[in-house]
Amino acid sequence: MLELKNINKKVGDTTCLQDISLQLSRQELNILLGPTGSGKTTLMRIMAGLEKPDSGEILFDGESVLGIPVQKRNVAMVYQQFINYPSMSVFDNIASPLTLTGVSKGEIERKVNEAAELLQLTPMLRRAPDTLSGGQQQRLALARALVKQADLVLLDEPLANLDYKLREELRSQLPALFADKGAVLVYATTEPAEALVLGGNTACMHEGRVVQFGPTLDGYRQPKDLLAARTFSDPPLNTVSVQMRDGAFQVPGSDSTAVLPGLPAAEGSFTLGVRAHHLSTERRTEEDLVISGKVSVIEISGSESFVHFEYEGQPWVILQHGITQFQQDDNFESFVSIRNLLLFDDRGYSCQINSQNNN
Repeated sequence: MLELKNINKKVGDTTCLQDISLQLSRQELNILLGPTGSGKTTLMRIMAGLEKPDSGEILFDGESVLGIPVQKRNVAMVYQQFINYPSMSVFDNIASPLTLTGVSKGEIERKVNEAAELLQLTPMLRRAPDTLSGGQQQRLALARALVKQADLVLLDEPLANLDYKLREELRSQLPALFADKGAVLVYATTEPAEALVLGGNTACMHEGRVVQFGPTLDGYRQPKDLLAARTFSDPPLNTVSVQMRDGAFQVPGSDSTAVLPGLPAAEGSFTLGVRAHHLSTERRTEEDLVISGKVSVIEISGSESFVHFEYEGQPWVILQHGITQFQQDDNFESFVSIRNLLLFDDRGYSCQINSQNNN
């Protein structure tokens, strides 16, 4: 187990990490999810021993590793920007961690061939890295990490430069590959959808803090606060302010009121959150809330369309399958089930709604 206790890190006057405490187990996938600049890479570098925290403790299997140089730790790290040895062949690149530890030639060949086959590098083993495409070089970096059999494997957005098909294949394979070796596996991503596909446990990061950590699906379905909900929403979470009285609120832009299931008789100012894919252009039940606005921007991405509109002065977006029929400046009407609403109090903390079904 890798245990971080109250880790803090500043660079000049900028706080990079603030009071981070995590317990990351072996044979489980641990995801760091957050936008660029949230502290994911800095935290990984501290885990690896490439940087030192200003304060806090780092324990591996109960033993402090602070002060132990990275060369003496059994760590493998793969970055989004691949790092390979240009003077070595693909085979020798993959074999390099094994060569340094004195593994026999026969064992090296077996392990290198296994990793190369898995990562579709077998035809390229005698080539130089600079003759490979960017995606092939990233697979080479992954293969080298795979054969090392490290105690700690750190993957910093490792699939970002791969083509879609290979990225999807490796997403399903990587966790099992490394977990089977008994490693602590940490995977950083900016994409909520990738975290959901990978599963495991997710730490939602915002401006150098971990705002929520636990099973990935729990983090998505039951965010602890508005920051965690926003971290786990792509496109961005749609929000609007409402006033609650006796557990009911008036729907903004409408004369109707709504009561959320299982919510106590709350009073005061709250924020409603709605994920883009929970909005629909079809009303499914009479209880669905009506969200109206005017279309501002339309993005068509393959088989999906993102329709942006303004609702009560706030930018909102709906995800539609297929190519939308709406045009810019069209009046727009959408619907959302009250069971798919997220509610946050005036401090940003989540108000759990019983029977909520956030898919």
